[in-house]
Order: sequence, then C-alpha cells, then structure tokens
Amino acid sequence: MKEKILELRHLQKHFHLSRNRVLKAVEDIDLGIYAGETFGLVGESGCGKSTLGRTIKGIYEPTAGRVVYRGRDTAEMDRQERKSFLRDLQIIFQDPYSSLNPRMTVRELIGEGLEIHGLGTRAEQRRRVFETLELVGLNPEYVTRFAHEFSGGQRQRLAIARALAVRPKFIVCDEPISALDVSIQGQIVNLMKDLQRGFGLTYLFIAHDLSMVKYISDRVGVMYLGRLVEVADKGELFHNPKHPYTQALLSSIPIPDPRKERARREIPIEGEIPSPLAHIPGCSFKTRCPFAVPRCDSMEYVLQDTGNEHFVMCTRFEAVGATS
Repeated sequence: MKEKILELRHLQKHFHLSRNRVLKAVEDIDLGIYAGETFGLVGESGCGKSTLGRTIKGIYEPTAGRVVYRGRDTAEMDRQERKSFLRDLQIIFQDPYSSLNPRMTVRELIGEGLEIHGLGTRAEQRRRVFETLELVGLNPEYVTRFAHEFSGGQRQRLAIARALAVRPKFIVCDEPISALDVSIQGQIVNLMKDLQRGFGLTYLFIAHDLSMVKYISDRVGVMYLGRLVEVADKGELFHNPKHPYTQALLSSIPIPDPRKERARREIPIEGEIPSPLAHIPGCSFKTRCPFAVPRCDSMEYVLQDTGNEHFVMCTRFEAVGATS
C-alpha cells in the first residue's frame, strides 16, 4: 500500500486586502501526495499554484484547513517536530536570479541549511557542500564564487543543491524551469529525475509547461481560481480529460510531428479569467465553459471519483468526457 507522505485537508489561504476585499488564493483543497512520486500541478497564472506550495512549506500560514505530514498535523507539531519537518520539506523557487543571496558565496548558500539544522561538524558540512555540488553537476572549486558569476542554468543547479544539502524527503518545485532557456530546461528536469531516483525524493512540481509536466509527473492536478478541478494519473489525465478546462489546456500543447500539429484542434477558452476577488456561486468556470447549464449555478465543490482514481469537479463530466 502506498504511503501518503503529505495530506492537505480542506486547505485554504485567503489574503485580506481590506475590510471588504478578500482574495481567496487557495480554497478548500483536499489532496494526498504519495512518497516517492512527482505530483504535477498546472493551471493559468494567478490560479493559486505557488500560494499552495508556499502554504505547504509554511511560508504562508493557512487560513483554514490542515497540512498533514506523515500523519502529523503541522499546526500541532512541537518545536523539534517543526524543525524536523522544515528540514524534510524544502522548496526550489522559480527565479534563480532573485532566490539566491548575492552577498553569500556558494559555500555559504549551500551550507546555510546544514548550520541551521546542526548537521555535522564544520569539516563534515564542508564535505557535504562539495558532495552536493558534484551531485548537481557543478565543480566543487566554485565554492568561493558568488551567484551572480553563474548562468541561469547553473544558478538553478545551485538552488537545487541548497535544497538537497540537508537531504530532504519532499521538495516543492515552484516553477523551477520557467525562467530558464528552453535548451536548459530539459537538463534541469533530467537532473531532478536522477536525484529523485538516487534519494527517494517526493516532488510537488508546479508548472505551466504541460509538456514538461507530462514528462516528469506521475499524477497531475489541475487548478482553476484556487481550486483543484481535476486529479488523475498522468496517462489517464492526458488521454481522457474530463473537465472542460483541462481539455482546453491540453489542446494547446504543440505536437512535434508537423502533420499531426496541423491537424491539432485547439479548444479556445472564451472570455477572461474572473477576478479572484469576485464571488461566483456554483462553478467558477461556468462563465467560460461551453458545457455550462443552469445547474452549474448551484454546483457543490466536491471532487467526484469517476473511476480509475480519476477525480473531477464538474456536474457534466460525462458529457465533457465524451468529446475528448
């Protein structure tokens, strides 16, 4: 039986902008992530993906709901448990240009976590820094350099090394390749896959590049306006999408074969994404959905199990699935 390393139970994160304005960035997320898997999370910009990742890490305090790590509610952890959790769960940010302190050398950047968590003697920490640099494909002689001396791809390798140094169990990858050249993206993703096999890592891989998500992920979740609208195994989701929003996203993926690409039918998403400040009764996608009917106005936000561990939040998933 697969172990759930992380569970999100009715997780919410709201930002109170003023007395009467509340931005519901993450709304009622229920999700379990299994040890050793890569769970891909996709959706349009502003849908709440990064906020969800940062709430899991503890950068943001949840408004409601629970983050449960290995059966333990993180809000109920004592000081030692919390420190262990923060060591086990690391994060790699989107922009390697701003996430690395320009005043710190490579040795300081990678060794900082080792010092904070008291892992080993000075000599052992120094060895760990050298070992970790080699693991991510960087020359250990770089330890005295500063982040600004490296290319974008090298900086992201440094960011991965910084997260990996404390030997975590779970890494939130917050769009880790979107700021990189296309030629470098594949190298970084392959490095992450190699490290996952070598260290038994679990990833939450947040991205908007569906092709890369398909390549690296085991299961995929689709977010829209702060909610998960579909969750399934990668193969199931990409070949049998049941939510109209998922269908539209997948239809936009370019196909390498020129003949197939010419025949590809892209499904346009009409209209603008509603403001996350707006209160929309029922389904929040109904204003852009070609399948919307009156009962969508009163739809309950519950992920329905359609079989084969495929979950979808849509009153008309059978009609939608028949068109995929």
